[in-house]
Order: sequence, then structure tokens, then C-alpha cells
Amino acid sequence: MAQAMRPNPSTSLFSTDGKSHPLQDTLMVVTLALGLLALVTAFFHPLHLISSWAGLVGILTGAYGQFVSVTTRERFLIIIGLGASAVGFFLGMAHGGLFGGVIG
Repeated sequence: MAQAMRPNPSTSLFSTDGKSHPLQDTLMVVTLALGLLALVTAFFHPLHLISSWAGLVGILTGAYGQFVSVTTRERFLIIIGLGASAVGFFLGMAHGGLFGGVIG
């Protein structure tokens, strides 16, 4: 039997379920902000403390955000923030680490 096809707008990559998720959205924004901070400061050698700590906290925040995320949009943007946090963390560790120059 032939049936009419209706467009389904909920199949896009960034679709939501129509409900609000304040915890997940907050974790997503914090992970993106920390990832951006860690990535930008990682390119400046004297700012290795900021990049390594922001990256570490961004990785932990993003990991928990992935654990409790509900929609694809949240997961996609958390992964972007996690990647930026990880790159910033590793470059910060290479430039001196979490306590480089402070302890010792």
C-alpha cells in the first residue's frame, strides 16, 4: 500500500528531543569554554599552567558530560570540547606540566 512520505525534521545531526537539559547544556558549554581556553593558551609557553589545568578540568568535565548526555547535539559539541581540552592539556604538559616552576 502506498503511503505519503512526510519530512521528518528530527533526523538532523543536531536534533533535540524537545526537552530542556540544563545540566547537560551547562556541561557542554563549560567543556567547550575550557577546551578553547586550554587550546589558545597552549600556544604560549609561559601559560602552560593555565593550559594544563584548564585542559585537565575540561577533560574531566567533558567525560562526565558524555556520560550523562542525552542528544546528539550535546555529544557532538562535547567531543569538540574534549578534543580541544586534550590538545591543550598535552601541550601544556609538554611545556612544563601542572606544577612546572611552582613547586621545586
